[in-house]
Amino acid sequence: MPRTFDDVAECVESTLARVGPHIVLALPLGIGKPNPLANEFYRRARRDPAITLKIFTALSLRAPQWHGELERRLLQPLVERLFGNDVPLDYVRDMHAGCLPENVEIVEFFLDPGALLHVAHSQRHYVSSNYTHVARDVAAHGVNVIAQLVAKRTTEGSAEFSLGSNPDVTVDLLELLAPQRRQGREVVVIGEVNRHMPFMFGPAAVAAETFDFLVEHSRYDYELFAPPNPRLRTADYAIGLYGARLVRDGGTLQLGIGELGDAVVYGLQLRQQQNAEFRDMLRGLKADQRFGDALAAIGGDAPFESGLYACTEMFVDGFLDLYRAGILRRRVYGDARIQALLNDGALGERIDERFLAALAAAGFGSPLDAAEFAQLQGLGVFQRDCRYADGRIENSEGSSAAARLDSPAARAELLALCAGRQLAGGILLHGGFFLGPRGFYAALRNLPESERRQFSMGGVAFVNQLDGPDHALKIAQRRHARFINSTMMVTLLGAAVSDGLADGQVVSGVGGQYNFVAMAHSLPGARSILALHSTREKNGALTSNILWNYAHTTVPRHLRDVVVTEYGVADLRGRTDQEVIGALLNIADSRFQDGLKREAQAAGKLARDYQIPAMHGNNTPRALEERFVLARARGLYSDFPFGTDFTSEEIVLAKALARLEDETAHTWPRVQAVAGAVLARGTPANLKPYLDRMGLGKPQTRQEWLWQRLLVRALRATI
Repeated sequence: MPRTFDDVAECVESTLARVGPHIVLALPLGIGKPNPLANEFYRRARRDPAITLKIFTALSLRAPQWHGELERRLLQPLVERLFGNDVPLDYVRDMHAGCLPENVEIVEFFLDPGALLHVAHSQRHYVSSNYTHVARDVAAHGVNVIAQLVAKRTTEGSAEFSLGSNPDVTVDLLELLAPQRRQGREVVVIGEVNRHMPFMFGPAAVAAETFDFLVEHSRYDYELFAPPNPRLRTADYAIGLYGARLVRDGGTLQLGIGELGDAVVYGLQLRQQQNAEFRDMLRGLKADQRFGDALAAIGGDAPFESGLYACTEMFVDGFLDLYRAGILRRRVYGDARIQALLNDGALGERIDERFLAALAAAGFGSPLDAAEFAQLQGLGVFQRDCRYADGRIENSEGSSAAARLDSPAARAELLALCAGRQLAGGILLHGGFFLGPRGFYAALRNLPESERRQFSMGGVAFVNQLDGPDHALKIAQRRHARFINSTMMVTLLGAAVSDGLADGQVVSGVGGQYNFVAMAHSLPGARSILALHSTREKNGALTSNILWNYAHTTVPRHLRDVVVTEYGVADLRGRTDQEVIGALLNIADSRFQDGLKREAQAAGKLARDYQIPAMHGNNTPRALEERFVLARARGLYSDFPFGTDFTSEEIVLAKALARLEDETAHTWPRVQAVAGAVLARGTPANLKPYLDRMGLGKPQTRQEWLWQRLLVRALRATI
């Protein structure tokens, strides 16, 4: 049994005594890090140069940062309210400040998106690995300490533990290191208990003996890092509608985090609960007229009858919304033959004559052997209090029947004596890790155990690939899979840029995107869907996210599949280069279509007389906004459809500050904005709550007066 500490310093001291002064510490990504324990390891290394500390991790989170006084006035109270009870990571602070000690190295395979551009240590020590290769790479770095935030519960007097949010790499790493540990290699596994961590089941539920040390004290029960729901804009909603239209009933879904994933969830809910609205909006977008062949071949637009199953490295909070909406309801089971029969409609979840006959036809033994009996009993086919012996199955009353399925009489006897009523142990979601808003964590904690068991958390070796001993089972479970992820840019030849820039700077990381794209090409009936906004704007300059070429690639062109922007769907699989270029031009912003076409023609990849079809020539933000006006008047497509932690004033102020930033990005517009703000007279009474929230209701200095006038100008244009 593990040794328990109530102080992280004592735990670190004991760890050093076990493994020595050279620490290679593996920490999970995101909220699975035991922040107080990680901070203590870092502080010890910072104080003692004789200790070397290499931390191998990913997604080291920190609260939003501000740039400039107006941003501080908006963000500081918000950050204190939303993240004030979190424990910040000291090494993250020092990494951003450029003051990590020489005896500390932070190695990450996925970075906080966009937050570590030009942070020298992070950029130099990034490891580019597919998610499924991370356990292998961590082991190769010589890991000797694994530390994880865990959930704990007590059942019938016994303590039980769960890896909670992050079994993703840990379960694979522990399995990989098990032979070495049995041979005497010293690897210390530490769990830090946190009562806010939801207790999750599946491979995430582990025995106490998994850990060498446990840290448990109420002062370490900090609140989990919880990013608020993002705002959804018109372009997000359009992408979400197309994404929802590409999903097949009775299929499998994977989603990534962020606005586009949330928008797909909203689109799926609309398809299920307000189907007429869903179809009407797609008609308004002329989806069938422009992309009907692809939409009909890949997806559907009717409400879900069979429902969906989720196989997703990240369990985003939107999956709970889909569960509540009755969309996430297709359960999968741990036997490939039974799963295939369910897929074909040869049996249902009820245990009856038809069910047992189907098992016999599928090749289950007559008589069943002990292993087959155990497998079927675990799935609820036989009652839990039955036992198998010498080709017979005996119930709790001592009556027995032959373990045969090959005749109606034998099946009838089994049904009468020892069969269960319905399949058990079905799974609605296989996930690797989760991260989301505070309400998501609370909902998971409050979910009844019988329901929470249907959300199985495990390693990415299972979730993210088909390889492994469960190959046939994965294929059976993941029917009609749709793997929907976001990307930053797409080239006209179909390559995707999702994690880095042309100069080598890393924005985020490969993560599992390549895994899911590759799996979509190997899995029968599956499709990879990469979604992106057609343009981006920075410092007042508008750029197309569909490019002729780019000097960095995450997903190569030979794995091109489906691309979605707010302007539509491009089905690229199996197409020629010219067809791919044409399909992507059709969903590009019209302000860039001609220039992109000329680049492709100059490269000899597009016929000189090629013309973009007229029906794709009005891809503009204004035209898109017009198609949502009536639906918004009916209460649809709000900024925060899944709720928000922001106040109404903060929502408006964020929009106003974004507008002000755009207006002042360049010198002459900045001069115009300042002049307009200074010359404007009066302050409308309706702006007082916003100015008070920013501490600018009564300016005390000339600088505050100028900030107030600039903010008033931006608010007038926003409200």
